[in-house]
Amino acid sequence: MGWLAVSALLVLAVAGSGSTGAPAATSLLPPGALAPTERHAPLARKIGVLLEQAHYRRTTIDDRMSEEIYKRYIDSLDSQRSYFLASDIAEFSKQEDRFDDMIRSGDVEPAFAMYARFQQRNRERIQHALDLLATEPDWTLDETFEFDRDKAPWLETSQELDELWRKRVKNDALGLTLTGKTWTETAELLRKRYERGLKRSEQVTADEVFENLMNAYARTYDPHSNYFSARNSEEYRIQMSLSYEGIGATLQADDDYASIVNLVPGGPAAAAGTLGIKDRITGIAQDKDGAFEDVVGWRLDDVVQKIRGKGGTIVRFHVLPAGAAPGSAEKTIELTRGKVTLENQAAKKQRRLVTRNDKQLNIGVISVPGFYRDTDAEAQNDKNFRSTTRDVTRLLAELRAEGPVDGLVLDLRGDGGGFLPEATALTGLFIDKGPVVQVKDSTGHVEVLDDPSPGSIYSGPLVVLTDRYSASASEIFAGAIQDYGRGYVVGQRTFGKGTVQNLIPMDRWTQKPVEGQLTVTIGKFYRVTGESTQHRGVEPDIILPSAIDLNEVGESSLDAALPWDRIAPASFQRFAAPATVPTAVVLDRNEAERGKTDANFQWLANSIAADEKLRARKSLSLNLAKRKAERESSEAARLKLENDRRTALGKPVFATTVEMDAAASAAATAEAAADKEPDILLDSTTEIVGDIIAGVGAAPAAKPRTVVQQTPAAPAR
Repeated sequence: MGWLAVSALLVLAVAGSGSTGAPAATSLLPPGALAPTERHAPLARKIGVLLEQAHYRRTTIDDRMSEEIYKRYIDSLDSQRSYFLASDIAEFSKQEDRFDDMIRSGDVEPAFAMYARFQQRNRERIQHALDLLATEPDWTLDETFEFDRDKAPWLETSQELDELWRKRVKNDALGLTLTGKTWTETAELLRKRYERGLKRSEQVTADEVFENLMNAYARTYDPHSNYFSARNSEEYRIQMSLSYEGIGATLQADDDYASIVNLVPGGPAAAAGTLGIKDRITGIAQDKDGAFEDVVGWRLDDVVQKIRGKGGTIVRFHVLPAGAAPGSAEKTIELTRGKVTLENQAAKKQRRLVTRNDKQLNIGVISVPGFYRDTDAEAQNDKNFRSTTRDVTRLLAELRAEGPVDGLVLDLRGDGGGFLPEATALTGLFIDKGPVVQVKDSTGHVEVLDDPSPGSIYSGPLVVLTDRYSASASEIFAGAIQDYGRGYVVGQRTFGKGTVQNLIPMDRWTQKPVEGQLTVTIGKFYRVTGESTQHRGVEPDIILPSAIDLNEVGESSLDAALPWDRIAPASFQRFAAPATVPTAVVLDRNEAERGKTDANFQWLANSIAADEKLRARKSLSLNLAKRKAERESSEAARLKLENDRRTALGKPVFATTVEMDAAASAAATAEAAADKEPDILLDSTTEIVGDIIAGVGAAPAAKPRTVVQQTPAAPAR
């Protein structure tokens, strides 16, 4: 998240500017191996000094930290312990306490030697995998493949690695066989995939090895500190400029997969809601009827180029869901490319109706996908510049002009944050005055950021809807509304990103070509109560079920995340809620009772339970008949779950999962609200607001159905 209100870019005195040149003489590297260039040494020294002096932790890179960096670097090369032998690790361990010396001297050759060994082992493993494709596996053997090996011991012999890879290749082949491919087709597809992976490894540059190494240092400080090489700095700039056309997703390499790490608010992927964090893209097809290309093992930039394209065109994906085992059933997703612009990120409104005591209640819903401000227009003194706070103010006025607004929902699901001043300004729309957030820097100095304008524009019933993707500025807003007692937070625990980053161009001290950029965590956010949002996030007052796995997504799932802590509270006055407003306990009980008779709610809860069961698996059967039976059973259960829901709602049932998935795909891209699938969590949230308005202390006998009135937002004036 950009933090422009608190700190300017750091300017530190860093010795040595470096120069570009040929690789230095080496003694540890085998002939033909990638070697660090002359410019890498001074650059490493700069990065080391910046991390020590600028990072919030203010931690010296010493022998103890060297061991952590070493482990992180090894993990970046072989996280599943499928390439290196135990003897390789024993040899590398001699360098375990030298990573501090490496970055101080700039002599990173030992790390390059480790990468050279990885390339050697990769060639050996890929060649073995290709040799295995000469013979179709015996599908009748009753054996299993352990796909989660991040805690497994390093294997001792090449024969043990051969056996591991035999099962890995067999699992890859089994997954394709279950889609109806013959062995000839499967073997050819895997041959191309493995050869592509080998080619990708051979195309790696010294800058990429160096970038990976520097990230082992940066991410040992915390997961949001990163080093971008010159090439990736330009890619980052393109994404942040929002000037490209694509799907609005950020990818990273995850073993052989392109994995989703971020969805840009307002982008096509975020708007569709069909892609999730840590989903892995396995195939890409162009247009409605284009053939799928297998992209497992591709270079990340090649995958990105396949995804980007002219706005308005269609791109389709085969996706392995987050947490699913390799070889599991994949989902097919269709997205329409579009330009990721401020307009796409803008807040939107709708009106919903619920009934209590035979009275119809009007509930406004404003969705806020990001905290944005058009700073260019503001700098040009444009009085009508766009911002989250301005748009929410306008949308609320429009809702009131259309009719009464008895209650309001601020929907922050999927809102990853943005411009910090907008978080304080948006909070100020709903409180009279007072502090909103506290910011602590690495020196211990605490700055309190207040509501920038006195008074409020809305004082009625308010609920903030969150999920695990609600992060940073979203957490500041939700936390402030909760702490002031101004409204209830409903949904799922938020992400837990309570840190501030600063971007430092590495060419600041030299006239040389761009040396990349370093992102460093320099501060932490705290609520007005003094509690950090870091790591723990904001816990909702009323929890709703969510398909997002708390163990897979969120700050607490990231290595080296800074801990939760607290500081002194700020002085603030809690909102005096009317005595008729039910407590969170009562509202939670009411919603639980409604859920028992709500077919959509029951479908969601049961679907989540089924997903959790699949995610808990750590191994897979390699017996074709068993896997086929498992998949058929899983598909039959999925079809039954959906048909039970449709029967309860009086809708026709589906004959097959193919028919069901086609209908779901059409609903996801439908323009008309009537054709879309229900937003189950928003339905539940508006019912909770209905209880707040009516002061309901006991659950109704049956859940009133929610009516949605979609109203297009008026253009900015």
